[in-house]
Amino acid sequence: MDIANPSDEHSMLREMIRDFVNEKLEPQALEFDREEKFNLDLFRSLGEMGLLGITAPDEYGGSGLDATAAVIAHEELAASDPGFTLAYLAHSMLFVNNLAQNGSEEQKSRIIPLVSTGEWVGAMAMSEPDYGTDVLGLATTATQRDDGSWQLNGRKMWITNGCIDEDNTPADIVWVYARTGTDAKGRSQISTFLVEKGMPGYSVGQKIVDKTGMRASNTAELVFEDCIVPAENIVGNLGESLIHMMRNLEIERLCLAAMSLGIARRSLSEMNRYATERSAFGQEIRQFGQIQRYIGESWAKYRAMRAYIYDTALNMELSGSGQRLDSDGIKLFATTAAKEIADAAMQVMGGYGYVGEYVVERLWRDSKLLEIGGGTLESHQKNITRDLEKTPEVIDQ
Repeated sequence: MDIANPSDEHSMLREMIRDFVNEKLEPQALEFDREEKFNLDLFRSLGEMGLLGITAPDEYGGSGLDATAAVIAHEELAASDPGFTLAYLAHSMLFVNNLAQNGSEEQKSRIIPLVSTGEWVGAMAMSEPDYGTDVLGLATTATQRDDGSWQLNGRKMWITNGCIDEDNTPADIVWVYARTGTDAKGRSQISTFLVEKGMPGYSVGQKIVDKTGMRASNTAELVFEDCIVPAENIVGNLGESLIHMMRNLEIERLCLAAMSLGIARRSLSEMNRYATERSAFGQEIRQFGQIQRYIGESWAKYRAMRAYIYDTALNMELSGSGQRLDSDGIKLFATTAAKEIADAAMQVMGGYGYVGEYVVERLWRDSKLLEIGGGTLESHQKNITRDLEKTPEVIDQ
C-alpha cells in the first residue's frame, strides 16, 4: 500500500487537486505574493471542489473525508502557493473542522453549509498582541448580559483570514477564544464564541503588511469593542475551550506539516531539474560532490517527512485527541526540514534561486512561518519531552 495514497479515493483527490494547481493556482501565485493580496475568487472555487469542508460530515454539506485527505490537499496546494494554502488551512481546519467536531447541531446545520461552499470565509482568533503560546494568559474577556447575550472586549492579532479583501472587510465568521471568569483553582476560564460579520463591535483593526512570507494570505488584527454575541453562539459549555483546542490542534499541526511537505517536494524538484539543466566546467553541476550532497540529503529528509506525516495521518481520529506526541513530532521535524530543503535549493540554483521568478525564493520565505504558527518549535520540544517522561514505553514499541 502507498501510505500517501491508501485508497483509490485518495489517489483521485490528489489528481484532482494537481490539475487545479496546474491550471489555476500556479499561474497566479507569483502575482498575488508580490502584491500581498488574497485571491478570494480562487479560494471560493475550492468550495465547488468539496475542499473547503473536506473533513466536515456530508450531512452538513461537507465532504466527510479523513485526515489523510486533508494532508493530501495541503501538500498539493502548498507545493505551488503556500500563502494561499495557509488561508485554506485557517478556513478548513481552524474553523470548519473545529466547528464540525465541537459545535452544536444548530450551529453545524446553520453554518457548515455556508463555509463549505465558500459563501462565508472563516477564521480562528486565539493569539493576541501580548499573548500567543500562553493561552491561559488571554486578555480578551466575555461578560454575560442580563438578556443572556455576551459582550466581548479585546484584540486578536496575527489572524489569518481576519480580513478577506483590500477594503478590510472582516471574516464572515470567527471562532473566538475569550476569558469568562476563573475556575475553582483560580485559573482563567476560557470559552469559545462564534462572532459573525455584522455583529456590533466586531471590526478589523489593521491588515498586517510587509510580511516575510505567506504574503498571498491576509493577516489581520481583529477588534472586539463591546461586541454583542447571542447566547446561541457559544460553542459547548463555558470553560471548554481547552478541550476544543486539544481536539483541533492535532489536525492543525498535521496539516501545517503537510504544507511543509509540499514546500519540500517542490524545492527538491526544482533543484534536481536545475542541476541537470545547468552546466559548469564542461559538465552538469549534478556531477559535483557538493551539489550531490544537497540533493541527496534533501531527498532523505523529504522521504522521512513523507513517511512520518502520512503514518500519523492514518492513525489520527478527527473526533478526538490522543496523537499529540506525533502531531508535535511531525511539525517539529517537517517544518525545519522544509526550510532546510528550500535553502539547499537556493544554494544549488545560485542567483536564480534568489529571485522571485524562480519559485524557491518564495518557498523559502513561506517556510519560516510554519516553524512559528500553530505552535513554536520550542513548544513542540517541550510537549514531546513532557509526554516521553509520562509514557517512556512508547520509545520501545
